[in-house]
Amino acid sequence: MKSKKQKQQELDYLKGEFAAASNLIVVQYKGLSVERDTELRRKIRESGSKYRVIKNRLANIAADGTLPEQLRAAFDGPTAVAYNAADPVVLAKTLSDYAKANPVFEFKAGMVDGRVVDIASLGEIAAIPSREELLAKLLYLLGSGAQRIAIGVNAVARNLAVALNQAVEERKFPDEAGGNG
Repeated sequence: MKSKKQKQQELDYLKGEFAAASNLIVVQYKGLSVERDTELRRKIRESGSKYRVIKNRLANIAADGTLPEQLRAAFDGPTAVAYNAADPVVLAKTLSDYAKANPVFEFKAGMVDGRVVDIASLGEIAAIPSREELLAKLLYLLGSGAQRIAIGVNAVARNLAVALNQAVEERKFPDEAGGNG
């Protein structure tokens, strides 16, 4: 059994985590084997997010005065939270992919960028390309424009060189003596 001091430390830690999290998804983990739960934790850690099985009473107290306070109704039954402060897409994508492979894993509620969203919205958010994918596409688009400009500039210079070469071969330029060759 935990001492009162340990319980207070755990509450303070969770309150700090809730205060820092702008993206939080409440899930029901009932029915997951230890192996499946370990797999989920690994995937969430790899995504730069955190996952924690919590007691509902502790979650309700820790949510007081923080953004997840709006999700209190979801703190019922076997509850876990997955959260981060940076990227809601990667969190939603990780959990959605996991839920597809594990039907007993269910979403209860979600918060994205500090706003409560419904479960259907979490699926839509998961379908959005990740931040890295969007940046890669943007860089490709920016690079392709620059590449086209470079190709156009090179084409003008190449065409000029070809025209000058043809003119020289056809002796279209007057020689130094003033005649036409």
